[in-house]
Amino acid sequence: MIMKQCVLIIITVLLLGSFQVQAKDFNASNFLAKKCSACHGSEVYSRPDHRMQNLRQLEAQVRRCDANVGTGLFNEDIDVLVKHLNESYYRF
Repeated sequence: MIMKQCVLIIITVLLLGSFQVQAKDFNASNFLAKKCSACHGSEVYSRPDHRMQNLRQLEAQVRRCDANVGTGLFNEDIDVLVKHLNESYYRF
């Protein structure tokens, strides 16, 4: 019984560790070029009449796109992508 619990704990720790590595390895610029550009080009970010007026709206839009496209980004990846978009285009 104790051996099974130890094995389950070790497996859980290893799985959680692998998810954290994936989130750290996320490259927002590459993701943007490969996934986001499939639907629209960078002009959607740089046009003067863009709909995003603050970081909260930007994050909500990124989450909508993630859900619609089904990319299944981690919350940490969304944070990195929002930060990249803001630093590269929006500057809120």
